[in-house]
Amino acid sequence: MAGRIVVGVDGSPSAAAAVEWAADEATRKRARLRIVHVWEPWSYDFPFKAAPRFESSLPAYWTGALAATVDWVHDHAPGLEVSAALVTGAVSERLTTESEDADELILGSKGLGGFAGLVLGSVGRSVAGHAPGPVIVVRRFTPTRYGEIVVGFEGSELSEAALEFALQQARLREARVHVLYAWWTPPFSPHATAYAGGVQEVLAEESREVQRRLDPWQDRYPDVRMVGSAVRGHPIRALSDASREADLVVVGSRAHGSFASACPGSVSQGVLHHARCPVAVVRPRPPHA
Repeated sequence: MAGRIVVGVDGSPSAAAAVEWAADEATRKRARLRIVHVWEPWSYDFPFKAAPRFESSLPAYWTGALAATVDWVHDHAPGLEVSAALVTGAVSERLTTESEDADELILGSKGLGGFAGLVLGSVGRSVAGHAPGPVIVVRRFTPTRYGEIVVGFEGSELSEAALEFALQQARLREARVHVLYAWWTPPFSPHATAYAGGVQEVLAEESREVQRRLDPWQDRYPDVRMVGSAVRGHPIRALSDASREADLVVVGSRAHGSFASACPGSVSQGVLHHARCPVAVVRPRPPHA
């Protein structure tokens, strides 16, 4: 880890919001900021043939756009160390590579050109599902601050990595952490029937268990206020509802085997679709990272 934040840009409004988020994040962490645009030359050959000299002019255009973005960051966050790069290749693969030696990779939620369909399309699913570290997806930048970070937690290694990231973020932002456990069973399962008459008792017990698991984390982060709660419902719905008054939602994510698939039914992907605030998707880094 080299104290570096990477942000992907493509000229879209959400990418601009991601740059602002990334600049503020780098300032808080006293990290360097790297701004990257990934250029896919072949994407301009389909479904239409590019006009003469159109494709050859794009590198010069993006070089200028990146320079203008660096200038904006210098004005927004004086003293921040900033660099920019125009790289060529497949967007998802290059962004994933960029994340390998970065503290965080930050992206906008909807893109133009090479980032078309980000989050809702294959690029966003692939990057969030494969990057070896936190990926933060910023839908839009808002000046409203709630002072709360929401994290999904169920005791697994994945959720513990997400919890640790949430606690680190809360410490930097002087915010509290709302640890959310969603208790959910299929509507026609035997468990759903058995618990139909004692939902409140079950939720109370689950809340106590969540708090018990959080005690060691509170010892490690005594300066961060943590609140744990258990709710009945699907975790995607619960986290999305909690995002309405949160500065950030943090979820864990499993690794996927190839760039061709990205577990469309996962909680992380569902939260990316529906959350009302930026979302951090966190995977435990490999031992050698």
